[in-house]
Parts: sequence; C-alpha cells; structure tokens
Amino acid sequence: MIGTVYDWTGCVRAGDMAGHRKARARKDGFMNEIPIIDLAGLRSNDLSERQAVAGRLGAACRHVGFFYVKNHGIPEMVAKGIFTAAHRLFAQPAAEKEKLSIKRSPHNRGYVGVAGERLDTKASPDQKEAFNIGFDLPADDPEVLAAKPFRGVNLWPDLPGWRDQVLAYYDACMTLQLTIHRGFALDLGIAEDFFADKMDRPIATLRLLHYPAGEPTEGAEIGAGEHTDYGNVTILATDGVAGLQVRRRDGVWLDAPHVDGAFVCNIGDCLMRWTNDVYVSTPHRVARPKAERYSVAFFADANPDAVVETLPTCLAPGERPRYAPISCADYLRERLTATYDHLKPGS
Repeated sequence: MIGTVYDWTGCVRAGDMAGHRKARARKDGFMNEIPIIDLAGLRSNDLSERQAVAGRLGAACRHVGFFYVKNHGIPEMVAKGIFTAAHRLFAQPAAEKEKLSIKRSPHNRGYVGVAGERLDTKASPDQKEAFNIGFDLPADDPEVLAAKPFRGVNLWPDLPGWRDQVLAYYDACMTLQLTIHRGFALDLGIAEDFFADKMDRPIATLRLLHYPAGEPTEGAEIGAGEHTDYGNVTILATDGVAGLQVRRRDGVWLDAPHVDGAFVCNIGDCLMRWTNDVYVSTPHRVARPKAERYSVAFFADANPDAVVETLPTCLAPGERPRYAPISCADYLRERLTATYDHLKPGS
C-alpha cells in the first residue's frame, strides 16, 4: 500500500492550546498522507510567511509525524556527493571497514556490519551496514580530553577527499536542522531561537546506510526493524530504491515513496518528550529491498548537556508533564544500549 504524497497547507495555529489538545485526541485516528512542505518561507524576513510554514510543519508533526521538505537549501552537488561517499565506503573490503568498527568508539561513531544492530529488539537483526559520523571535534578539544559522553573523535577511512565530502554534507544538514527547529519553535509558541543554543554542538549523527539486496529469509526478514527515532528530527536522503515504510495510526504499513529533490523527515522521541506528546514520533521500518539500496540519515539530537523537559506552551491549564527532565546524553545512552548488544552490561 502506497501512502499519498502531496503539498499540504493544513495547520494548527501556533500557541493554540485548544488545537494542541484536539490534535492529541486525534492520534487515535490516522492520516494516509505525508505532506511536502516548502521551507523557503522560513528564510523570509516576513514573520507571517515564516509562521505559515511553521504551521504546516506543526500540523504534520501532530498528525503523521513525517513530512518531506523541498527548497531545503542543500546544494545538489553536496547531496549527490554524500551518496558517492557512501558507495566508496561500503565498497571497501570487510577487513578495512572493521578497522573502523563502532566497537572501537564509546561515542557512537564508526562502522556497523550487517546484522550488527537490532532496532526492533523482538525481531531478527537488521540486514544493513552503516557508518556513523558525529559532530567533528579535534583530539585536543577539552570535551574530548574530558571523555564527556558523545564527545569523541570520528573514525575516518583512508579514502582521499572522503572526509571533506562527508563533512560538507554534515554541515549542510546542521544548517537545515536549525532552520527546521526555528519552524518548530514558531509553531509551538516559544522564542524562534529557542533551540539554537541547544543544537549548536549537538550529538547529531550522520549515518550512511547500505542495504544489500535480498529476499526475506528466516533470521533475516527485515532491512531495519520497526522503531521510532531517538532525537528531535531526522533528515533522510534516499536513492530511489523502495524500502522505507511508515506505520499508520490504525497499524497499516504505508510505503514512503522517494521524492526527487526532497528529503523525508520525521520526529524523534526527544522532541515528543519536549512537547509532552503534542508532536508525534511515528514507528517506521525498512523492508528488505529487492535491489541494493543506499540512504543517508542525519539524526539531529541536541547538545549532550541540553535538558529535555516539557515546554510550558505544550501544557494545557492544570496538565502535568508526562516525562521527567533528562539530559539528551543520558536519554540517548539508554536508547543505544537497548539497540547494540556490545553496549549491554556484561557483553
């Protein structure tokens, strides 16, 4: 079943708490559609234009939890370059990739082999390989020297020009996620720059992904298991090969088609916590592709020390927060420990 992709202008007015409550109540229903949102207006000097786009983002976040973005500001050459980098990396011999294993880094950086991750802890291991790049810091950075959580150095393959190509895309995604967060802030009725100092040295992870072609078999049924993302927002680039599926509110799985020139984005659990469940973190998965598939995900998590706590504008009168405050680093550590066997106690 294919989900409809369309340009959508429905929204709930920023700061309208009655709208927030109605949107939350509607979560037991469902929407088939994943909207395409034009981000150009978020760069306008006209506040009303920025608010209009923010309203569209907010409506998508309240209902389906997924949306596409166009006019995102990432140059085509940079967007194509990251797929070139992914092909070069994953074409390396297995022994070369294992030299950069994520097991060498306590900071969620490096290579993960096929079946090295289990996003759905009740399902078979994921049939994909991945490579994680974090916020790039020098070895003598004070936070690296202090061994702060998620403050390590990246592991780089010995491929000429590869690091610069990847960091160009990482930096472009950093700019994009800050733009999207300004839209979130406007929609939520808080200061437009609220997230700026919470996302300026983030845990944000760029993840290159490769799904080998194959039919589902016992013990290898899924490309990536059913899960919700952990941070604030994910920016995903796809290569046109089908695979991503989104779970509708009634439990039906919908294929999320590739849209040329657009990224598909979704809300993560940290932003859901920040908004007290006003915004929706939607389960999704990747089916085993019949053709080789590449994708690139940028997970925009906040700074390690940023405290994730309920925004006052997301509380109706008399309503209590659903979640206790927690640092982004502590929350992410909990989620990753459940995902990777090598992080579990006693492993």
